[in-house]
Amino acid sequence: MDVLPHADIYNEDGVVRASFLSQIGAAIADRDVLALKADVGRLHQSELGDLLEALLPEQRRALVDLLGNDFDFSALTEVDDAIRAEIVDHLPNDQIADAVKDLDSDDAVYILEDMDEEDRQEILSKLPFTERIRLKRALDYPEETAGRRMQTEFVAVPPFWTVGQTIDYLRDDTDLPDRFSEIFVIDPTFKLLGAVYLDQILRTKRSTKIEDIKHETRHAIPATMDQEEAAREFEQYDLLSAAVVDDNERLVGVLTIDDVVDVIQQEAEEDLMRMGGVGDEELSDTVLATSRSRVPWLAVNLLTAFLAASVIGLFDQTIQKIVALAVLMPIVAGMGGNAGSQTMTVTVRALATREIDIYNAWRIIRREMGVGMINGIVFAILIGLVATFWFENKNIGGIIAAAMVINMFAAALAGILIPLLLDKVGADPAVASSVFVTAVTDCVGFFAFLGLATWWFG
Repeated sequence: MDVLPHADIYNEDGVVRASFLSQIGAAIADRDVLALKADVGRLHQSELGDLLEALLPEQRRALVDLLGNDFDFSALTEVDDAIRAEIVDHLPNDQIADAVKDLDSDDAVYILEDMDEEDRQEILSKLPFTERIRLKRALDYPEETAGRRMQTEFVAVPPFWTVGQTIDYLRDDTDLPDRFSEIFVIDPTFKLLGAVYLDQILRTKRSTKIEDIKHETRHAIPATMDQEEAAREFEQYDLLSAAVVDDNERLVGVLTIDDVVDVIQQEAEEDLMRMGGVGDEELSDTVLATSRSRVPWLAVNLLTAFLAASVIGLFDQTIQKIVALAVLMPIVAGMGGNAGSQTMTVTVRALATREIDIYNAWRIIRREMGVGMINGIVFAILIGLVATFWFENKNIGGIIAAAMVINMFAAALAGILIPLLLDKVGADPAVASSVFVTAVTDCVGFFAFLGLATWWFG
């Protein structure tokens, strides 16, 4: 069977090729272990993750069974939660324990943290003492903190060592991490004193003491810091790695850029999903699970829709007299909704990245008010002219133009003030803002348009 070069497992759209999937599927059906090891064993963990997500569930389980100990468990960190849980639930705890021994601690924690407590404890009990303590320490930290994402394998030396001693230690010790760019300096109680970059080690004479070339770690990350805050530290200070310390400033792990990139992607996806009211939904979730995650905010949206409908009901007599109002009022509400969503998206993202604070909030509010007014006037003129020629009635054109200005201005205010208020009271603006912004623009739009029409024609 032909073996494809790595680049050829994907098509031009970055999707696993159908021919490669067929090749793997045929090997699974034939239980051709040698072919699977040849084709799958050469894949990077991310490529294997993409392959697992592309396979059918029964093929997925069969592939893992056929590969046995040759299956790269680090690939489970590259698939969504539902697929990872499906594979882990399918495997015996003994096999998982054997695989976890060979993983970096951050990858092992990523797999273990979503397992049932009973299974997790059984797996941990099968690990060597030192490895078990390291993983338990990481798992004891709250979810989505730096302590959960850190790698507990790191290189640390005392300050009185020389560069020569350090180099010999790096060459001889077989338990060191596979890759590292920084060596930490600690005292006998593991309190963090500083760090030395590898390039400094290579450029310094062997007789020089570590304490003479170490630098202070100004950006040590508390283990309890939220992972998004930790990622922001990496972004702001262009870090490749950072020490993770406990409440007593003792070194407990290291956070690396590859983990931070995953955190940034995860947080961005969460914000996007929450703005759509779909929570932590995965593409591999079942129909019932997906429906259950979407129902709550759809229910809230239904309530706000009834509120908007009740505003329309206040002017039913006017609508019966002037049919043009029924035709045009969705335009006012729709334009306001879109304008509000634009402002809301910018505001929520600014809150997430801490680009908006008490010092610039009022300036940004004024800017959005100005944008709302200008856009309102521009589209008021446009829709006013269209409505005038459409219904041959300049009064209708003037009314919808005035309503457009009012609603676009209200949309700008709602789009920025609602996320700010939600953030102020401790709620997640990414989750709740869209429903309330839409409710405001619908109600204001309908009330302004129909209210002005009732006053003018009444």
